[in-house]
Amino acid sequence: VVGIFATDGGLAESEVWTDARVFQAAYKRGNTFQSVLVRLQSVDAFDAFKTFLERDPRLSVKAMRQDEYYLEQSQLVSNLITGLGSIIAGLMAVGATFGALNTMYSAVAARSREIATLRALGFHGGPVVVSIVLESALLALVGGALGGLGAYVAFDGFQAATMNWQSFSQVAFAFDVTPFLLLQGVACAAVIGLIGGLFPALRAARIPVVTALRES
Repeated sequence: VVGIFATDGGLAESEVWTDARVFQAAYKRGNTFQSVLVRLQSVDAFDAFKTFLERDPRLSVKAMRQDEYYLEQSQLVSNLITGLGSIIAGLMAVGATFGALNTMYSAVAARSREIATLRALGFHGGPVVVSIVLESALLALVGGALGGLGAYVAFDGFQAATMNWQSFSQVAFAFDVTPFLLLQGVACAAVIGLIGGLFPALRAARIPVVTALRES
């Protein structure tokens, strides 16, 4: 090993650059090549270059742009990670929703007399529902913001690696917690808070005032 290099987080950072003959001998690949990277003079020259290769009867190759090649190579791993991540995120969202429901039901039960007093003074059920739902959403927004901040501090730039089963090679990558992802997380937290506060709010608005005043 004569050194290491960086490409601003690109896929090349997971590669080993060495002499082709030495590498072929070490892995007993003979005189075969799996892929060849060609740098053309311009982007517009790709179509002509691809046509030239495909029309050559001596060659059995598939020419594509580098971004298309990496997309095809990572499709299986990407779909697997996205699928598992979506399932886990969905289960966590359901659990968080039930947690919000339990919290807001407890909060509403503890303040049942207060809510009933407001209704007895003339406040209708609509403002009661809105106030409870907004309170739940605000708590969820604060929790989502704190969770996003923790995720950014803990995982932004975190280096990891996985196996690419299409090419049987290891691919190193880094997590990138972008502002858009943080906004998505906070928005999902707000939705969970709205759902978690809606049903307790409806119960608080529908329960008879006399019954609510008698609750301890």
